[in-house]
Formats: sequence, structure tokens, C-alpha cells
Amino acid sequence: MTLNEPKPATAWLAAIIATFFLSVSSTEHAALNAAEKPNIIYIMSDDMGYSDIGCYGSEIDTPNLNSLAEGGIRFTQFYNTGRCCPTRASLLTGLYPHQAGIGHMMNDRGYDGYRGELNRQCVTIPEVLGTAGYRNYMSGKWHVTKAVKPMTDADKHNWPLQRGFDRFYGTIHGAGSFFDPNTLTRDNTFISPFADPEYGPDQMANGEYYYTDAIADHAVRFIREHHFESGEQPFFLYVSFTAAHWPMHALEKDIKKYKGKYDEGYDSIRNGRYERMVDLGLIDRSNTSNWPLDENWKETQNWEWDKRNMEVYAAMVDNMDQGIGRIIQSLKDTGQFENTLICFFQDNGGCAENYGRGGQGKQRSSKPDRQPLSAEYLQPDMTPKQTRDGYTVRTGKGVMAGPADTAIGYGRAWATVSNTPFREYKHYTHEGGIATPLIAHWPNRIKEGGKLEETPSHLIDLMATAVDVASATYPEQYHDEQPIKPMEGTSLAPLFQNRPVKREALYWEHEGNRAIRLGKYKLVAKGAKGEWELYDISLDRSEQNDLSLKMPFQTRKMADMWQAYAERANVLPLNPRATKPAGGNRQKKKFELKHNAMLAGNQAPYVQKRGFQIMLNANISGDGVIVAQGGSNHGWSLYVQEGTLRFALMRGGKQTIIDSESKPQGKVKIKLTLKKSGQFSMILNGEAATELKLEGSLASQPLEPLEVGRDSDGVVGKYQQPFPLDGTGDSLVIDIL
Repeated sequence: MTLNEPKPATAWLAAIIATFFLSVSSTEHAALNAAEKPNIIYIMSDDMGYSDIGCYGSEIDTPNLNSLAEGGIRFTQFYNTGRCCPTRASLLTGLYPHQAGIGHMMNDRGYDGYRGELNRQCVTIPEVLGTAGYRNYMSGKWHVTKAVKPMTDADKHNWPLQRGFDRFYGTIHGAGSFFDPNTLTRDNTFISPFADPEYGPDQMANGEYYYTDAIADHAVRFIREHHFESGEQPFFLYVSFTAAHWPMHALEKDIKKYKGKYDEGYDSIRNGRYERMVDLGLIDRSNTSNWPLDENWKETQNWEWDKRNMEVYAAMVDNMDQGIGRIIQSLKDTGQFENTLICFFQDNGGCAENYGRGGQGKQRSSKPDRQPLSAEYLQPDMTPKQTRDGYTVRTGKGVMAGPADTAIGYGRAWATVSNTPFREYKHYTHEGGIATPLIAHWPNRIKEGGKLEETPSHLIDLMATAVDVASATYPEQYHDEQPIKPMEGTSLAPLFQNRPVKREALYWEHEGNRAIRLGKYKLVAKGAKGEWELYDISLDRSEQNDLSLKMPFQTRKMADMWQAYAERANVLPLNPRATKPAGGNRQKKKFELKHNAMLAGNQAPYVQKRGFQIMLNANISGDGVIVAQGGSNHGWSLYVQEGTLRFALMRGGKQTIIDSESKPQGKVKIKLTLKKSGQFSMILNGEAATELKLEGSLASQPLEPLEVGRDSDGVVGKYQQPFPLDGTGDSLVIDIL
């Protein structure tokens, strides 16, 4: 018996051609040594609009990002996916989010594009760069796994260290308090910010815990420690800020800076941004319009309150920029600034969600109204119920945002200001939802500082760019030799040297919101039932003049292209909440089946966090599946391959294969037991063939069918579907334990 553990990827192909270096001609093949390879830092902010930083038109003070823009390139048509976790999945893998398994949020909707977990048919940037000699670090928000409360270490298979990073500090969950974040983690261990021996008040930028500072400070720590401990190696650093996602939390010193800054109101601030964007060359009056804000979105009776929300929002962005300044300084202090590629971008557009804005809020009590929490307490909630010192967390109009005992979002009117001059918001695939700044800075290679780059580009391009500049090779197989989906993106490195890049089109889908960008045209629809709208972006970046009726051929051509993409990229069915199959037969405990039997997902045994036992009589002549339930994310399969009896377990996309080393031939009796604890045994013709301890039973219920004699709907083992059995399973009984 052997248990197949994950193996390193198969040998790489020859190093990628480094065509973009000034010192290397486009026909030369260059393999870079470690000293020549650049460090790569990808910095992402959260829930910010296109115009929220100074070098893209904002009144918010962002001198460090402005400096990177002055010495680098600003992309004017760079795109994300319109939502936090799909963006992170796309960034990390170089695939469209559905291909990586995260087409929606962190829940399993019953289809491979909507599993809510990074799958094993993709690789991450650190997994690829690790093979090219890079050390890999991450600080900040992860948000690409459901395992925010893992029961065992095995459930952490999609945590940062299990997906290629060498060090991690941050949060596994997608949102939370800036003063007391939930799921705060160092490497693989949950920690409390108030009982952390490695990061105390003397190490904090402002002497008190604030998550944005902590993310930046740990990024700085990783840079400095890498220089002194592993300086001969290049590094990749992913800095994933939660600023300026709700709740609107900021340090008082930063809030004071913006007191009175927004007294002029929504329209005045938005018009000022528009004029600055025109002056900066980011937009043109001829192809954009700053239409009026709907009066219903504005707060009038609660204006002082809503003005404060934007002051706090600005303070959050300002503090993030300060942290980026410390990251830049650490590179300069360690002599690594010149040969580091830094890219800054955002995960989606401004957020119009109504978080914490309902009803009238209560004033803070004069003294604590709850019991204080211990320093060691691990805060479990996205929105805490109370502060550490015992004050109830408050929401609602009139609650002045900023302190730890508040939980407020900044609302639709200010989100419209953030997205100047574009339509819609986070969630949507109109420009306001998916357009983001991209600043690329790399002194050794980008010589034309301050340049504006108009080439339409996408997050999927950042994997390709990292592979290119690192002289790495993207694998065809990984994760125990599983096939890996090809990169979807295109390296942006040629643009750093004023050379063009070519692509066919860019695609989007989220919650039924759809879009395709083909050259100057963009086809977009709002909602799964929304009609297609066609815009000429070169003339109408604000998406105000729908051409779909005037140009039916172009509309149909692009709609057909989008449909072909959706079919190949696991996008369909759209928004599959209502079409999710039922999760197995929970009541039935015994199943008696014969060869070629098939039970649909809602009729198959319910095995989530349950043990089961299989008793079967079979007549085996050769290879094939004896019985299988599930697919590429959750499932199990008993099969014969190369004459050997094997069992495969798919647990959250992680595949374990047990080789019994037994050779079943002719009439055989097999007894297989998998207990809830993970204790596994297999008996062939009365003799023990295998006995060992696995990580556990299935953590989630398979949604694909159970089949006897084949596996035709989602592959569990390492074989090609349907892999029919050469022989027959004459009788089979499954008992739920």
C-alpha cells in the first residue's frame, strides 16, 4: 500500500524568452540569474473607485502613489472583476475567476465555476515563481477559501502557505474591524492583535493597533528580513489592503486632516475630480460626461453625518498611502528599489452597499455596557458585537464613523464620487464596477516616467507579467501532476518599453452582470435578464449612448463571443442560486445498487462529515471505475488502474489517492470503510489490503451523481472520464455509518 502525497510539478520547459529587457534583443533567449531577476510587489486596495487617489484625480493626499505614477506608468483602461474574492482569485491565478472556482463568493453553489474555493486546476503566482527561485510573502486580506474556521489543519489546504507563500500575515476572511480584525493569522495560526508577541505597540506605526498599518508594517518586515536572510534570492510580495472597505474606521490623527474637506458637497467634489482628471489626461471631455447625482442618493437631514463618513474614508486611503511610503522606503534602505516592479491596483469600484446606514443610530454610552474582552480572545465576527474595552458596536444614521465601536459604510452618493466619471459600482460590469487604476513602477526598466498607457488590460495579465519578468515557466501540470488550465492573460512587460501587446478580447461575469471588451467596443448587461448594451468606449467611456439597436451585427457578434467564453470558462449557469442541486439523500442510510446504476446528486448518499462502508461483489477483467460519487472538488472513487485496486478522495479540491498494491482479478469481494474520523480500510477477498488514517471524511457533500461502473460527470481519480469498468459490479451495498 502507498499513499500518494502531493508531488512537485513536473520538470519545467525552457525559461521564458525575456524580450522586454533593453539589453536583450527580441530574438535572443535569456535565462536570468537570481541577482538579475526583479523583485515583484503587487499592492491591491479594497472597495475604492477609479478617482480615489491623487494621481487619478482625487483630492485625497496620496503622495507616495503619486510618486510611483510620476516615475512609472499609469494605465487608463485597466480592469478588475467587479468584486473582492473573484478579483483575488483572478489576480492570483491568471485565470478568469470561474476557471479558478470562485465565480461568486465563498460558498459552493453546485458547479465548478462557483465552488467558493481555489481549485487544483489552477496555480498561484507564488507557486509558479517559487520554481524560478523566488521567496514569496503576503500581507493582508486572503479571501479565496471558505475555511475561515477550519476544524483541522487539512482544511487549510487553500490558505496562503498551502498555495505557495513562504510567510503570511493577514486575515482569511473578506472584511472586518480595522481595530480588531477577525481571522487574523500569522502563517498558519490564528492570533489576537492584542496578545501578539511579534507585533506590539512599540513596533506599530502609531503606537496602537490599526489593521492598515499592520499590513504595511509586516510588508516592510518581510522586505527587510528577506534582504538580510535571503538577499541572494528575488522575492514576490503580495500586499492586500482592506482599506477602504467598510466599516469606515480610521485613526483620529488621519481623520483630523480631512475635517471640513467635504463641506462643499457631493457634486462639487465630483466636479472637481472630473476637471483634475481631464487636466491629467486620464479622460477627455469629448468621450465622458459627469451626469448629475440623483437627489434621492444624497443625505440632507443627515448631511453632517454623511460628510463625516467621507472624511473617514479619505483618512483610510491616506493612511494606506502612508504605509505604501514605508514599503517604498524599506526598498530604498535595502538597495532593492531600482530592481523592483511595483504594481498598484484595486479589487473593484466604489461600494454603494448600505452597510450600517439603516435607521437612526444610538449615541455611545458614557461607560462600557459589556464585559471587557481578554487580550487573548479571538474575535470571531465580521462585525464585532463589542469593542475590547466593552462598548457595544453601533450602526445607523448619526453614528459618527471612525472609532472601533462604529460600523458604517459611506453609501451610494459618495461611491458615485469615487467612481467619477463612470456608471455603476462594485458588483457590476459597467465601468464604475470594473475600472481601476494601475500604476506600474520599475526604475531599471521603465524609463519614461509619467506615461499614460491606454491599452485595455486586466488582472489576468498580472500572472503573465510576473512569469515573464521572472523568467519563470507556467506549468502544464501541478498539484500532484494534475493538468493546469492555461493562462488567460498577456504580459504587460512589452508596454513598459513602448511595444504593443495583442489580445482578442476581455470578458466579465458576476452575479449575472456580463461584459466583453473587443477593441474599442464594449458589450455589457446588468443582471442575468438584462439586455445587452453596446458602447464605443473610444467615444463614450461613460457608457451613455447605447448602440446595440444601431449596430445589431456587432452586438450579435460580441454576444456570441461572450457565450463561447461562458461555455468554456465554467461561467454557466448564470447566478446558479436557484439551480443548485439538492445536497444528497440525508435520510436514507442503506443503498443497494447494481452495475450501471446511477443516483442523481439529490438522491445519492449524504456523506458530508459522515462515514460510510461499501460491500460489493464484482467480476473484474481489467481497469475502470467500480463505483464513484462526486467530482473534481468533493467526492470519492473506487477503481482499478494498471491492474491495481485504488481509492481516490477529493476533499475541497485536494486529491488523495490510495494505492492498495492489490491486483483484483475475476470474482472478488471488496469491503471498504471510511469513518468520519478519517480511519480508512479496504479488505479484498477477506484479506486486509489497506489500512491507514486520512485527514477525515468528506467535509462537503458531493453534488455530482453516484455511478456504478463508470465516472462520467466530474472526475474524482487520476483518470479520464468516464473510465468504464472492464467487468461488472454484480452487487453493491453502501451503508452510512
